[in-house]
Order: sequence, then structure tokens, then C-alpha cells
Amino acid sequence: MLLRFTKMHALGNDFVLLDLVSQNFRLSENKIRQLADRRQGIGFDQLLTVGPPLNPDADFHYRIYNADGSEVGQCGNGVRCLARFVRDRGLTTKKQLTLETNTGCIHCSFEKNGNITVNMGSPRLEPENIPFLADSTCVTYDLAIPLVEDHIHATGIDCTANRHGAEESIRMTAVNVGNPHAVIRVDNISTAPVNRLGSLIETHERFPERVNVGFMQIISTHEVALRVFERGVGETRACGTGACASVVAGRLQGLLDADVKVNLPGGNLQIKWAGKDSDIFMTGSTCRVFEGRFPA
Repeated sequence: MLLRFTKMHALGNDFVLLDLVSQNFRLSENKIRQLADRRQGIGFDQLLTVGPPLNPDADFHYRIYNADGSEVGQCGNGVRCLARFVRDRGLTTKKQLTLETNTGCIHCSFEKNGNITVNMGSPRLEPENIPFLADSTCVTYDLAIPLVEDHIHATGIDCTANRHGAEESIRMTAVNVGNPHAVIRVDNISTAPVNRLGSLIETHERFPERVNVGFMQIISTHEVALRVFERGVGETRACGTGACASVVAGRLQGLLDADVKVNLPGGNLQIKWAGKDSDIFMTGSTCRVFEGRFPA
């Protein structure tokens, strides 16, 4: 059996999308890992499947799988690609969509210029809802990590000066925007140790479900630069939820305005968040790369 797929990307964050409305199949974690291989498979950061909704108020239900086969709750770039996918496949003609995930519903609208705006909902900051192991809700937390030779101060990471044995404390903001994020402020993202620190923090014991790690450089009150190390994937060209999390972190620290341009390695996203209990709005582009078939 050959299964139809579409390859898409949003700012270089790439996806394989599978239609479960007209096709019926299940993929194992091992099969997803094989497909994600960029030399022997199709190659992608995440795989998205779309099927009939479970909630009668939603238009479609979709699921998100990382390149390692693990399932996650939300993907900001992926949801824009999925919205474009169902329109291109003729599965809907609506200009506004309600898409259901395992963690809730998300609302998308098509802009006249071809971009897609997504209402990402309000951020969750309580440690138990991230999840993050902490005694109380704070704007920033200190996270102890192993100290290495090219110590963190030299790379412009926002961290405490206190060292305890072979550890140093990284200062970060923890937030859930459909999935957990740790946002760290840096002086320069080009020299930030994204892969080394990202891998350490992703699996840190205080994040029981692992975490996406964002490295944010503030350019002005309405513009930041960002690199993201995604759990189960590694560093990606762009991360929509990571962009949202970075703006929330910057706003909570009084460093950013309500409307912020987020510069990622793959392109730009516009993020709006009024603060407090307001919803986050993300606007950005999508691109269809190619279509094909693979054996189930």
C-alpha cells in the first residue's frame, strides 16, 4: 500500500503531512523515525496527520510527531502548514478553521496576503501546567547545569554568578504554549551554545516531559532574534511555539512591547500578546515543497 504525503515548510521548519480523512493507516514510532531520516527517508522535523474531528465544534483533528517518533501537543509552524494543506487538498473552503489537537482546539485564519494567523491561546505559567518542578510561579528560575571548560559567562548567557561545585545556574523563563518551553536571554544568538545547552536542558530533571529550549537576543522592544532547540528534534530553522514563548518571556520581564517581530534562522514571525490572560496571535507564511508516496 502506497500512502500519499505532502512535504511543506514554514520558515524552514519542515513537515510531512498525511491525510487521514481519505486514507486509513497507522504509523509506528520506528516507521516515523525511518521517514524522518534525511539521507534514507523523506526527512522532516515533524510529521503531521489530519483526520476527522473528535470535537463537533472543530473542523479537523491533527496529531504531531517529532522526528524521533514521540508525540507532542502543539506546533505553531506546523498548524499553519496544516491549515494550508487542508485548503490545498480541497478538504475545506473555509477562511477560518478550528483545528483540534490532543491538548485542545486552535483557531486559524487566512490573510489576504497569503499568510496565516493562528490564535495560540493563552500561555500557561504555573509550574504544574508546564510541567516544571518548582515550589511557586515566578517570572524567571535558576536552573543548575553542569559546568564545562568554555563556561557559560563567556557566551553571554543570562546566568547567576554563583557556582556550586561543578554546576552553574542558568536563568530562564518556563512557559507552556501548547508544549513546554524554557527561554534563555543571550547577548548574541550567533555565539550561544545552542546544541550543548539545549541537549542538557531538554532532558533536565526539573522538566518531567522534557522541554524546548529557546535562546533569545533582544534587539529592541519590538524585535528579537531567536534560535530554538526542540525536544526530540534538535535545533530547527524555526519554531512557532518557541517564538510565542520568547515574546511571553520578554513581556513578563518588561523588555518587550505587545507586538514583536521574531527573527528566526528560517525567517520571521509576527507575535502579538497583550499580556496577563490574553491569547497569543502568531502570523507567518507557509510553503508547499513537493508531494509523493511511500510504502506503508
